Amino acid sequence: MLELKNYINGEWRTASNPDTNEVFNPANGELIARAPRATKEETEEAIQVAKQAFESGVWSDLSAQERAKFLFKIADKIEEMYDELVELEVRDNGKTKGEAGFDVADAATCFRYYAGLITTPDGETYHVPEPVQAMVVREPVGVAGLIVPWNFPLLMSVWKIAPALAAGNTIVFKPAEVTPCTAMKLFEILEEVGIPKGVANMVMGKGSIVGQTIAESKDVDVVSFTGSTEVGRCIMQAASGNLKKISLELGGKSPNIIFADADFETAVDYALFGIFFGAGQVCSAGSRILVEESVHDQFVERFIKRAKRIKVGPGLEEGSEMGAIVSEEQMESILKYIEIGKQEGATLALGGKRLTENGLDKGYFIEPTVFTNVTSNMRVVQEEIFGPVVVIQKFKDEAEAIQLANDSDFGLAGGVFSQDGAKALRVIKKVRSGITWINAYHPTYVEAPWGGYKQSGIGRSLGKYGLEDFQEIKQININLAVEPVGWFSN
Repeated sequence: MLELKNYINGEWRTASNPDTNEVFNPANGELIARAPRATKEETEEAIQVAKQAFESGVWSDLSAQERAKFLFKIADKIEEMYDELVELEVRDNGKTKGEAGFDVADAATCFRYYAGLITTPDGETYHVPEPVQAMVVREPVGVAGLIVPWNFPLLMSVWKIAPALAAGNTIVFKPAEVTPCTAMKLFEILEEVGIPKGVANMVMGKGSIVGQTIAESKDVDVVSFTGSTEVGRCIMQAASGNLKKISLELGGKSPNIIFADADFETAVDYALFGIFFGAGQVCSAGSRILVEESVHDQFVERFIKRAKRIKVGPGLEEGSEMGAIVSEEQMESILKYIEIGKQEGATLALGGKRLTENGLDKGYFIEPTVFTNVTSNMRVVQEEIFGPVVVIQKFKDEAEAIQLANDSDFGLAGGVFSQDGAKALRVIKKVRSGITWINAYHPTYVEAPWGGYKQSGIGRSLGKYGLEDFQEIKQININLAVEPVGWFSN
């Protein structure tokens, strides 16, 4: 069992609060770690340490090339620890080894990407009237508060830490309470490669204490949060105290549009992947499948037949294709939504129950679940369930497909399947979502921006946009003729 600690000013510390957080393997209920629950005072200390480290220039004054060297070393260490990190991520989160393996590999890629990006030219000069030379430079914001969710514990951490450090900021990082294990391993790597003391700080604990303190602090210059829209609103309100920069990657209820002329088996396969990857605990999950009415019944039949074959089981067990729900609390929330769907009159076409047979009773497993005959006013259609639950709606034509796709408070992701390239592009341009695919669903790349429209958030992660979230833009004007301006009379 792991005894987790906070990391402040280059030191591993046990929390002063005796109330520790117990971390369980969601596949079997095994106690795998105890984590500290930091106090407001400990969080404020970490913020002050980060502020002092930033002002000292121990990190921000390094050249981009020097910072990049550290990031490349971190990527190398992640790859060296691949097997250990994969197993720990599975035990901590409940996902399958395949899913965790992707996360670990992508984490290394992300550090390498930002190591390269930070060393590329990024300045600008402007041709303004003589004798002035105008230019724009990018500088670190200062202290970055980073708060991550439980569904991608390692990868979401890296999506924030890599660009924040690359830009020259210092950080105060809070992992999710239910999945803090790989975060500690990541900070062990940061320590091992020699990140200067005070630059990277980690504080574990409750969102209502640690997260709130980070968001409210006037000494935190930017806060980046990934999680629910409800909590995002609280972060946004708390951050208004000093009008700090914010980046919010929030919820989704994403449409996956299947036209009759789509390659049928490809559409079914990606639709399954879109919702059941990660047991549906993915913000961009294709949780609303919209199918053209002429192929609706055929699609539903094939989709259900395939979904029945999905092997649900512990992530470390050979052959498991869909793992556990992250916690009992999240499982109960999903099961509650399934009951709501039935009460609202939707047809439960598949699943809907907790799985307890074949040794699954000690963990938190839910069957792949499909609702049909749904209407847009139903809660299961409008609200993010964050589990292996999908609703399937039919549409008559292109216009109705677009209308249904955009009938949501969210706008994170969306997909279109059609072999008519012009139609597919026409429709995807009308879908009000930030991450979209044509004839695919879910592939992501660190080079491209990640984020959404409407209540799915503010700002973007990844790509050059993810770096800009952690940078300030400064205008510099240089007078090349040093003489009095002569505006006022002598």
